[in-house]
Amino acid sequence: MHLPTIAEVITASETKPYLGLRLKFDLHQIAQLMADSKLPPPRVQQSPRGMATGKVTLPLLCCFQHLLDLLEEEADVPILAPGTIREITYRLLIGDQGERIRQIASVFSQGHQIARIIDWLKDNYTASLRIEDLAKQVSMSASSFHHHFKSLTAMTPLQFQKMLRLNEARKIMLTEPADASTVAFHVGYESVSQFNREYRRLFGAPPVRDIKKLREIPVEGRA
Repeated sequence: MHLPTIAEVITASETKPYLGLRLKFDLHQIAQLMADSKLPPPRVQQSPRGMATGKVTLPLLCCFQHLLDLLEEEADVPILAPGTIREITYRLLIGDQGERIRQIASVFSQGHQIARIIDWLKDNYTASLRIEDLAKQVSMSASSFHHHFKSLTAMTPLQFQKMLRLNEARKIMLTEPADASTVAFHVGYESVSQFNREYRRLFGAPPVRDIKKLREIPVEGRA
C-alpha cells in the first residue's frame, strides 16, 4: 500500500552513487507459491503495520545480485530473470515478513481493503473526508475501519490525508515558483495559518524557511 514517507541519502557522490532498487510483486506468482503444500508456514509477524524492514539474508542478497548482473547480458533477461524473481518471492515468503506478503496477496484481507482506501486517498487528498463514507467503501463499520487503518498506517485517516497534503505541498514549492498561500489552497487547506502551523509541525520549519534550506543543500546530498 502507498504510505507517505520521507527519506534522506546520507552519503552519495558521482564516484560512489547511492543505488536503490524496487521490485514490484507479481500477486499471481505469490498466490501460486502460497498454494504449494511444500511451502513452509509463515513466521509470526511482529507488527501489523503496512510498512516494515526485514533482515536481508545472504541467499536473498545473492538473488538480487544475480538480478543486477543480468543487466550486463540483456539477452539473458527474458529467460533467467523470471526464475530469479520467483526465488526472491519464495525467500521473502519464508522470511520474517512472509506473513505480511501473504496478506498483500489475499484479496479479502483487511490489509487489502485498507490499501484500496489508501489508493483512493492518494488520488483524492484534497477532498473533505467522512470516516463513515470511507468505511462504507470497504463494507466495514466506522469503528472497525478506523481501528484497522490505524493499525496498518500508525495514523488516523485524517492524519494520513494531512501527511499526503503536506508532502505534496512541499514537492510543489520545491519544484515550482509557487507561494505558500497558493499551495495551501491547492492541496485542500481552507486556512493558510493552519497550513503553516501543520507544515512547521511536520517539517520543523515554516514553508518559506524549509524550502530555502532544501534548495541550499548540494545536489549530491539531497534525498
